[in-house]
Amino acid sequence: MKKAVLLFPAILCISLLQAQQSSANNHQAVQQTVIKLFDALSNRDSVSLKAHSTADITLYEYGQVWNIDTLILKAIIQNQSANFKRTNSFDFINTTVDKTMAWVTYRLQSIVIRDGKETTVQWLETVILVKEKKRWKVKHLHSTLIKRS
Repeated sequence: MKKAVLLFPAILCISLLQAQQSSANNHQAVQQTVIKLFDALSNRDSVSLKAHSTADITLYEYGQVWNIDTLILKAIIQNQSANFKRTNSFDFINTTVDKTMAWVTYRLQSIVIRDGKETTVQWLETVILVKEKKRWKVKHLHSTLIKRS
């Protein structure tokens, strides 16, 4: 009986540690999807952009509602600057992961160089992701502009 009493807490601790590790891995996978979406924007890569978003993605930008075609038009097609460079940095505030849905809130700072001019832009954003074929994809992105300098 004493062995069973000692064994139960050990099994419980091991189970909790595995659950925490799994949760951390899920959070990291979700956050990496967000980062890769912005890497695709930085690289002006519409194929990768589509790979990290759902077909029916909705973006709430500057008081407007955009779809993937609008994002590609404004961020890639109309962005023909030869010396364009965008560097993103993230400060993740909250990440919540469920079985097939996740939501992330973060601060995003982008340093953009276009036509020799450098601009720093800061946003507060919330992203909702869904799991499609075992991969996280961005379904909704709401962006609030904080500062542009």
